[in-house]
Amino acid sequence: MTHNEDHREKEHSLIVENAQVRMPDEKTIGELSDLFKIFSDPTRMKILWTIGDGEVCVCCISELLGMSVSAVSHQLKTLRQAQLVKARRDGKNIYYSLDDHHVKSLLDIALEHMGE
Repeated sequence: MTHNEDHREKEHSLIVENAQVRMPDEKTIGELSDLFKIFSDPTRMKILWTIGDGEVCVCCISELLGMSVSAVSHQLKTLRQAQLVKARRDGKNIYYSLDDHHVKSLLDIALEHMGE
């Protein structure tokens, strides 16, 4: 084995070892994959952008997206189960907002990436 081949083999071993250390476990990888599946739906993305700056009631989301309240509620249920949105009831109205600042950050980073 030449010096260059030995060096390249050690370099490859380090790359593989570093990647193995950083790689999340299988459960976490599956959860990440599921999260990105949630983001892959255009209607859900529109809902997330709609509530990105604060609370919005279901009827306003419905009107903005041109969808029935029932269809919007169905998508909001999926987003709630994924812990991307939270709900607050005020009388008969339910107001939705992003679950935390990380969701807004994910959306902003994705949009920034699209612009590059």
